[in-house]
Order: sequence, then structure tokens, then C-alpha cells
Amino acid sequence: MDRDSPVFSMGRAAETIGVTAAFLRSLDEAGLIEPERSAGGHRRYSRHQLDLAARVRLLLDQGFLLGAACRIVTLEDRLSAAHQHIRDLGGRVQPDEDATIPTQTRRS
Repeated sequence: MDRDSPVFSMGRAAETIGVTAAFLRSLDEAGLIEPERSAGGHRRYSRHQLDLAARVRLLLDQGFLLGAACRIVTLEDRLSAAHQHIRDLGGRVQPDEDATIPTQTRRS
């Protein structure tokens, strides 16, 4: 399945990642996720959007506010895309520059 294809209805999307429909609507209102709309106007979510929502949910469970959690997820994705672009251009991301390695476990 294409990760960007909007194949999940709101109910199925909420069930798939264990959240409420209201939570998904809040992510739409926050501007993190803009679901496609069916011909009847119903929200349709992609797998990628569900992954974003699940990541935000984890941050909320850790005590972050919704706006902060959305910003963190957005910045993580932008950093990951920048790292991929560096690799695509033939560069390397050094271990101390790789945001996927938690700071506490990085070697000095």
C-alpha cells in the first residue's frame, strides 16, 4: 500500500492507532494533518498521516502539550528529510549529527 494514499476512514484510522476521532480532528485543527475528503466530505487518512498522529499521541502521553508535540514531530521529519538529502547528494551524516541517536547514548 502507498503510504500517502488516503484509504482510512476516520473511524478506521482512530481504531488503527488507538485514538479517538476527536484527537484526529484536533490534529487537523492544529495544522499537522490535513486529511483528504471523500466525495461525501468524509475525512480520509493515509498511513503516513496515521504514523504522524501516533507519534504525537506518544509525546502527549509523555506530558507534552499538543502544539509542542506537533512541532516536535514536524521538526523531526524535516531533519530526517535534510539528512536524506545530504545522503542523496553523496554526503554523510556523522553519528554526532544524527538526530535518531538519543543524546544520552551518543559517544563523545
